[in-house]
Amino acid sequence: MLDPLVGVGPLLFGMDPQQVQDALGEKGNFIRFEGGWVSEVSRVVSERYDEPGLTAFYGPGPRLAAVAISAVGGPLVRLGEVELVARAPSAASADLSRLALEERAEARVNRYGEAEVPAWGVSLDVAQEWGLAPEGHLQRRDAVITGLLATGPEWAEDLWNAEPVVDRLGLHKEPADAGPWLVADAEDRPRWHCTPLEGVGPLRFGMTPQQVSAALDGEVPAESWGHHPFPVGSPWEDQGTPEEWHVSKEYYARAGVSAHYFYASQARRGSALVRVSVHGRSGPLVSLHGIELIGRKPSAVEADIIRYIQDRGLDLRMGCGGDLGPGDSQVWARAERAGDTSVSAACFCIEDFEYHG
Repeated sequence: MLDPLVGVGPLLFGMDPQQVQDALGEKGNFIRFEGGWVSEVSRVVSERYDEPGLTAFYGPGPRLAAVAISAVGGPLVRLGEVELVARAPSAASADLSRLALEERAEARVNRYGEAEVPAWGVSLDVAQEWGLAPEGHLQRRDAVITGLLATGPEWAEDLWNAEPVVDRLGLHKEPADAGPWLVADAEDRPRWHCTPLEGVGPLRFGMTPQQVSAALDGEVPAESWGHHPFPVGSPWEDQGTPEEWHVSKEYYARAGVSAHYFYASQARRGSALVRVSVHGRSGPLVSLHGIELIGRKPSAVEADIIRYIQDRGLDLRMGCGGDLGPGDSQVWARAERAGDTSVSAACFCIEDFEYHG
């Protein structure tokens, strides 16, 4: 049960890390993440418990300030009569919003397009559903399901922007995706040719951001991410000056692709294209060995890839997030949200790219 701003299950906001461990009864079965720069005292920021499937976030003290419940494998959580975890997002959001209306609490839409109620310190998130295949291995399913972030009063007004939550969940690298999740029809998409390890469509690995834009008919990126080089005096000062800005990723909305770059500081080449993400909802059609990769059910694409490699005795590679691909092609099948379900997407990388998903 969730007790708004007080706690969730056996965990009460304000507990110290030892009290959290004792309450969960899983001593030692967790991974602790600590923060603090060289000049600061290292401090506990969060602890991830694979059993029972949650992450505890700490504020000053350290004291428990928030709990993120995993959509996949986390405990089921109820607020009143509303089940919040492992449900279709549209249904869970509708029920939470209805409960807030009945209780005269404000409900709003969060970065995931789902309901959150700041007065209760509760916000829904989403994740891909996983389950067991008939052969016994874990398999990505086509649905997405809800997880949960519950906070104490200190973080309730801005649930997803507390520094420990942003850092641990990588939200500074992850763009918000609040919908609508429209999926383009196949007949409305261009078709691109794929040459593994060299490029996809008009994009060749090694291109600069300017060359990528030109190859996409001069389209200007809708969003761009990057970083300033490290300051003089740091171990990485040879990577540039603080005034420089290095592009790391650009999203092209019309083309339906994202371009990822690596800054080649030693050769002074600037940012070079090393990966292309073709988005499932809007990207061009791309096939690999006759397998259509984009805009399909992810389970169908993965079944086709597994069948292909089994028939030819090839190796199957799997990334950290469950994305998979054949052999050393550096082509990875992915899944992207489309409302309560998902569609297939793909990534294309240079040969020595370390893909994490």
